[in-house]
Amino acid sequence: MGDLSENTRRFSPKEETQSEVGLILTEVCSALKEKGYDPLDQIVGYLLSGDPAYITSNRNARILIKRLERDQILEELVRSYLDKHGIG
Repeated sequence: MGDLSENTRRFSPKEETQSEVGLILTEVCSALKEKGYDPLDQIVGYLLSGDPAYITSNRNARILIKRLERDQILEELVRSYLDKHGIG
């Protein structure tokens, strides 16, 4: 048996937060578009930096996105990509 650091860790998401994440992302994207921002650029900036200033305060989008952990958002985005491509 090898060192534990060599083993792959299993990440177990919380099922109940998946729909909440999707709803919040949808609302945040709408608020960003409404203000003329590119949602992709702004959300990537937020995910990389953790700085909520990347998200507009329009329609309380900044408050909404701060309800989520960044890892929850990343998990939802990866899950959506995998599902769309039949990988997950």
